[in-house]
Amino acid sequence: MARISGSNYSGLFTKAIGVAEILMAIWIINGYKSRLNAITQIIVIAAMNMLEFILVPDLLLWGKMNLVFALILIGIIYYNEFVLTAKPLK
Repeated sequence: MARISGSNYSGLFTKAIGVAEILMAIWIINGYKSRLNAITQIIVIAAMNMLEFILVPDLLLWGKMNLVFALILIGIIYYNEFVLTAKPLK
């Protein structure tokens, strides 16, 4: 995180991201507005991976191939929420 945001804010951003991930997990388990949740997950995963892909690809577990795994995860989230549980939009 320090290479992206600078060392002054890296600890704060890391903790904020951790708290946000915990809140997202609670939201997922809760099931409240699951479609909005899925869309939020897709946007966050795509944005995070694109930033890392561009700014710090050497820190990714599988390098630039990490983007492939992110796209697979996005596909699974989409399929699970919008295909398997096809329900009308509210």
